[in-house]
Amino acid sequence: MKSRIPVILLACGSFNPTTNMHMRLFELARDHLHQTVLPELKLLCGADFLQTFKTPNLWKEEDIKEIVEKFGLVCISRAGSDPSQYIQESDLLTKFQHNIFLVKEWIQNEISATQIRSALCRGQSVKYLIPDSVIAYIAHHNIYTEESERKNERDFLQPLKLHNTTINPLSD
Repeated sequence: MKSRIPVILLACGSFNPTTNMHMRLFELARDHLHQTVLPELKLLCGADFLQTFKTPNLWKEEDIKEIVEKFGLVCISRAGSDPSQYIQESDLLTKFQHNIFLVKEWIQNEISATQIRSALCRGQSVKYLIPDSVIAYIAHHNIYTEESERKNERDFLQPLKLHNTTINPLSD
């Protein structure tokens, strides 16, 4: 039996709400790393997250450099996103592409947290799209309903404020 090397994956993102696809990211990255490299600490992200590196005022270039140079990325593909193109469009990412691992999701899953929130707000079922424990938490705390959306419509979370201001949440 092949010995397993410990893998530490750090993921950031809204996970709002956590979907089965979010959990799938970890499985794909772990499998890929066990087959290809001696992992240390890597940032795990989806292709859509990688694209945020070019969003003005969201990331400092020195932060991106530190992440990709010192730690590296494991980036999971998503239909409609081309992470290799995002890398090629960035001089910084191209320079450290040897430390960016692109993992192909062979079973496309178009679950979107944005679409999940929208369905919940309309009172539609999201069973089998997100874990039952997440559905129970959402119901218990009455979130993602039309009422809770109205109640919180003026509240913005970082980095959503970036659409209205030039504040960089990484420097707060």
